[in-house]
Amino acid sequence: MFSSRLIGAEVLVSHLNDPHWCVFDCRHDLRDLDYGARAYAQGHIPGAQFLHLDRDLSGPTNGRNGRHPLPDIDAFAARMRACGVSRNTQVVAYDNEGNAFAARLWWLLRWLGHEHVAVLDGGLPGWKRAKLPLVGDTPRPAPGDFTPLRQAAWTVDTDWLLAHRHTVLLLDARSPERYAGENETLDPVGGHVPGAVNRFYYDNLDDPGIYFRSVDELRAEFLALLGEKSPPEVVQMCGSGVTACHNILAMEIAGLNGSKLYPGSWSEWCSDPARPRASGYAPGA
Repeated sequence: MFSSRLIGAEVLVSHLNDPHWCVFDCRHDLRDLDYGARAYAQGHIPGAQFLHLDRDLSGPTNGRNGRHPLPDIDAFAARMRACGVSRNTQVVAYDNEGNAFAARLWWLLRWLGHEHVAVLDGGLPGWKRAKLPLVGDTPRPAPGDFTPLRQAAWTVDTDWLLAHRHTVLLLDARSPERYAGENETLDPVGGHVPGAVNRFYYDNLDDPGIYFRSVDELRAEFLALLGEKSPPEVVQMCGSGVTACHNILAMEIAGLNGSKLYPGSWSEWCSDPARPRASGYAPGA
C-alpha cells in the first residue's frame, strides 16, 4: 500500500480503477464558498469525490473557536465511511490552490490514525499539465469501515498556547501582510500572536506555485527557522488552522516530523481582546 506524503500524477493515473484507492477533490475559495462544488461539477479527476472545507473538513463555529474548527470526529468518520474509506484504503487529496486545502484532509486523516493518505503533488494544475483526463460524473462508492483513532498529542489549544508560547517555536503560515496585521480581510482583527514567526505556506512550492520544492530546499529552510528547537517543539498556526497543515506537510516531506497544530489559530486567538497581540514583522520572519 502506498502511504507516502506526496504522490505523482503518473502513479495516481495507474490506480484510477483501483477499488482500494479513494481520491478527493478539495478545491475551495474562502471568499466564494460555492466555488469548489461548481468547479468539481465542471470537471474533476476520474473517480474523485468532492469534500467541502466548511461542511466536511471543519466543525460548527461559535464565534470563539475560529473560522474552521476541527470537525466532530464521529461526523467526519461517518463521512469517510460513506465515501468508501476503510482502514487499508489509499486516500489521495488534491485541489487547485497549491494543495492548501488538500493538506487539511491529509492532516485530518493522519490525526485520526489513517496512515495511507497522500497529497497529489502539483494538484489539479499538475494533472492538467500532464494532459490527463477530467470527467463530470460523480462516483457512488460502496461504504467503507473507517474507524478513527485520535492522536491527542498532535494539537494544542488556546489555554496551552497561552501558557507555553514562550517555550515553543510558533510558525504562522499566513501571508507576510496578514501576519504583520496589514490588509486583513478575513478576521476582524489583524496581527499575530507575540513571538510567532512567519513561514508563508506558499514558500513551500516552486516558483509557479504548483509543485512542492525539493526535500533539500525545504529541509534547509525549516532547519534555519527551527534553530535549536526540535520539530516536536514547533506549533503550527495560520488564520484558521488550514494552511498551517501545509507547513506540517512540508516539514514532514523534509523529514522533520512531530510538529503540532493549533487548530483555532489566529481567528480563535483574536476573538478575545484580552489575549496579547502583535503587529509588524518579527526579526528573521
